Amino acid sequence: MNVTRSSRIVGAVLALLLAAVPVSAARADTPAAAPPKVLPALTDWTAQKGSYAFDEKTRLVAGDAAARRVARTLADDLRAAGKGTVPVTGGPSRPGDIVVDVRPDKKQLGAEGYELRAGSRLEITGAAGTGAFYGTRTLLQLLAQGDEIPAGRTVDVPRYEERGVGVCACYIHISTDWLENLVRDMAYRRLNQLLLEIKVKSDAHPEANTWGYYTKDEIRRLVALGEKYHVTIVPEINSPGHMDPWIQDRPDLQLVDTDGKAQPSRLDITEPEALAYYKSLIDEYAEVFPARWWHMGADEYMLGSDFAKYPHVLEYARAKYGPNATPQDAFIDFVNQVEAYAASKGRQLRIWNDGLTGANTVPVTPGTTVEHWLDVKVKPSTLIAQGYPVMNAAYSLYLVRGGFHTDTEKLYDQQWDPRSFEGEKLASRDGITGAKISLWPDNGRGETENEVAAAARLPLAHIAQTTWGAAHPDADYAGFTARADAVGTAPGRRDLTRVPLADGTYTLADRGHRTAPADVRLSRTADGYLTIASADGARCLETRSGKLTLNVPLEPGSAATWETCDPKNTLQRWQPTRTGAGFRITGAITRMNLDVTPDGRLVQNPPDHETPTTWTLTQR
Repeated sequence: MNVTRSSRIVGAVLALLLAAVPVSAARADTPAAAPPKVLPALTDWTAQKGSYAFDEKTRLVAGDAAARRVARTLADDLRAAGKGTVPVTGGPSRPGDIVVDVRPDKKQLGAEGYELRAGSRLEITGAAGTGAFYGTRTLLQLLAQGDEIPAGRTVDVPRYEERGVGVCACYIHISTDWLENLVRDMAYRRLNQLLLEIKVKSDAHPEANTWGYYTKDEIRRLVALGEKYHVTIVPEINSPGHMDPWIQDRPDLQLVDTDGKAQPSRLDITEPEALAYYKSLIDEYAEVFPARWWHMGADEYMLGSDFAKYPHVLEYARAKYGPNATPQDAFIDFVNQVEAYAASKGRQLRIWNDGLTGANTVPVTPGTTVEHWLDVKVKPSTLIAQGYPVMNAAYSLYLVRGGFHTDTEKLYDQQWDPRSFEGEKLASRDGITGAKISLWPDNGRGETENEVAAAARLPLAHIAQTTWGAAHPDADYAGFTARADAVGTAPGRRDLTRVPLADGTYTLADRGHRTAPADVRLSRTADGYLTIASADGARCLETRSGKLTLNVPLEPGSAATWETCDPKNTLQRWQPTRTGAGFRITGAITRMNLDVTPDGRLVQNPPDHETPTTWTLTQR
């Protein structure tokens, strides 16, 4: 057969075949219909031909100081993500580069929005550094799915200003490693506010330093990480209720009922010294928390009681506000005095909503942000109409250790968004600052930190999605979870479930030889800790003695003892950490170190009470 004729025939056949194939399949560079998967989802995506390719020649190009700060953080995260060391340069840019730009003239992007363009180069532009930073989070999520990114353009601007997570580290100590992971994960999903009810070790009030506090240096490191990742850390000391972490050893500040019984969880709001004490705590926290907000809680002051048990509170209110005043007015008066003091220090006040029952004649100071969690008489719409900024902190978004867990699938299917308050659904976003999920330790031993982290993964994704963008970006919850799985976790996040010891039998000894070596059996738990059992596996090391707080033995110096092994007992779980000469062993729940006393007893202690015992574990 003639070769030329044969080629023509083959060509004609191929032409017919290609004609039968849809254009999108025939042309690999045809723009894709759907935006690439990130979280929060992109709602504005214009696809273009081609793709951007990240490779070993990629550079980060940033012009001014603001852009360079963003680029340096991105370089750190690319390295942590296994993408190598990517240099930061001032340009000019070339194909394959990532260009980070901060353009104040791009006012339509606001403080947190960004524009991303992918083509021969990948360009990220924000009107401010925060916006450019969020663009880099989207880039990291795209690169987590492969080094080739489809060409296109997006303008991505959040719907709500406050996109938060609330954590109570106020009674049960939460490890700083866990909190640092949370900050990274929040930033990766463009959440921007960590509202932290926390106890900082006090220099001014050493009598209040019951465990579990945090040192000021620990807080400074956490705040610095938050600043790097654009997560504002808002401190809270709940008052005038829930004050027992601070005043359990200060009976002079406690509210006393008609039976003469002092209430260690309640400040006596009629006493000037109570306000002075609380102001001094604000001053001390200001040393380590630069946030422009101060959260005073102000919830559940009369939980389990009522004002009738404290008639002097009504007397105080009437003396100050006249014969028609109510006991609730004394409560609001305390809130307003704290607001005035916080404002004098450049802080804006935040409170919970449940104290605003409508039983008061004195209004809360205008401008106070109200976090709405409980359905009471005064509805969110009323608060907004009165001019108060309102954040949605709905109980349906809670995760309680050993208790209620938010049903993320149900909320997703219902297309929950921050307008959906407890007891009221609003038609408009006006007046709503945003929303947050809340993590509470009501049964402190009910779950370990690692279990809480696993349970919070999809709720974090959901609150990020609903506060930044559309409530229902995927057809069903399975599609949304697939989106969350595709983007993975934040670069630099530590895997706290990794145990540095294999299961087996070991000889346990302290390097100071204060206790006799013992043969123990180590077994990894499903949530990433160890049980330390006797050699026969019958008895496990546990802390159970001393005063209980939220069902947890938090008394320093209390004994660690050998008890019947129970795989469900979280107090029998321990976290070993390598040190230069051995291991430090920490209780998974109490977050205190396993130490040995000079006379050979096993006890638990906060890490700054004693030099932590170094343990050697020799496998047999």
